[in-house]
Amino acid sequence: MGKTGICTSRNKRWSSRVAVAVAGVVVSGTALVGPAQAVPLFPGGPEIPTLPGLPSAPQLPLPEPAPAPANFSAPSLNPGEGEVVGVAQPVIIRFNEAIGDRAAAERAIKVTTSQPVDGGFYWINDSQVRWKPAEFWPANTQVTVDAGDAHSTFTIGDALVATADDNTKQITITRNGEVVKTMPTSMGKPDHETPNGTYIIGEKFRDMYMDSSTYGVPIDSEEGYRTYVEYATRMSYSGIFVHAAPWSLDAQGNTNVSHGCLNVSTENAKWFYENSKKGDAVVVQNTAGGVLSGSDGLGDWNR
Repeated sequence: MGKTGICTSRNKRWSSRVAVAVAGVVVSGTALVGPAQAVPLFPGGPEIPTLPGLPSAPQLPLPEPAPAPANFSAPSLNPGEGEVVGVAQPVIIRFNEAIGDRAAAERAIKVTTSQPVDGGFYWINDSQVRWKPAEFWPANTQVTVDAGDAHSTFTIGDALVATADDNTKQITITRNGEVVKTMPTSMGKPDHETPNGTYIIGEKFRDMYMDSSTYGVPIDSEEGYRTYVEYATRMSYSGIFVHAAPWSLDAQGNTNVSHGCLNVSTENAKWFYENSKKGDAVVVQNTAGGVLSGSDGLGDWNR
């Protein structure tokens, strides 16, 4: 009897523990199982009742993967920290050494944007890679570039886009889709036609000398020149600028007389110089000048 009583008492305590354990599973199970149908606690075991109205478990976001280890020393980044640039500006990464494994280098570079932007890498040579969006950047986007030990956060400003149309001999400028300025222009004359395509605004000069000898035409030749100009805004590395050309005022809006540049009045050149910024877009269309090379340096959108 004594032994039997002891066993019975232990069995009761064991049953109580099982009941508590099962109850605990029921509570946690109802917090994680949706209100579909009762499911067995274990094969052949009792079913867990479902309770309506309980929220499902939250889906936590997965952490973003870190960039792969860099196979390069800290490169130079353009745009630089804190810059405000235009919607056509590519990210330019210049390495200190030739990169043998380009794919590994790309995996070590991370471009983060404040709003979704699709884009991709393209290589200029073994020591320079660029990244640009599939279309112009959305205005007012913040961009962060991490490339090994190099970092830069910059901002895409307002969308300033100038369209120079040879059919009308006019430059139409929009800011965030709204027309803000129209100016007559004279583009490249026959045999010097301005190439079509999308250009990227680069450096700006308050004044400068334009010299034909810099691209192989002697100053003293029939088509040579060395001319002082004001308010010159570069749009190609091949030497195409928007600049003041008071000598061609009569031609602006009706006849092409330049060597490829976009000639405008001094007033309009000053406005463009003051209102455009690095990375803004200039779209040239309807000329007989072919297409600006994608390898120009400011012709990335024509690749």
